[in-house]
Amino acid sequence: MRRIVLLSGLLLGACVQLSACAQTMNPSEAAVPVPGKVSDLDAFGRFIASRPTPEQFRARYPDVKLVLPGDIATKEFRHDNSRYFADTDSEGRITGGRFM
Repeated sequence: MRRIVLLSGLLLGACVQLSACAQTMNPSEAAVPVPGKVSDLDAFGRFIASRPTPEQFRARYPDVKLVLPGDIATKEFRHDNSRYFADTDSEGRITGGRFM
């Protein structure tokens, strides 16, 4: 009987630890601000794939101009990845977009 109680306690502890590891991290909590223009497109793509909110985007890339649907912006073409036209879902999270 004692072994069953001990084994149950160990199993419960392992489940609690595994569930803590499985929790998703908020992109803005783990993100260190990236100054300047976007130069690492792979890291940027992974960040966008996490579906950040506009606030999380601005916190992570403070020097990149975020243009959301409905925003008014000029159409000059920038070659330096300093302005991102975002696509959003129904919750307002960024799901993709393009640099212009």
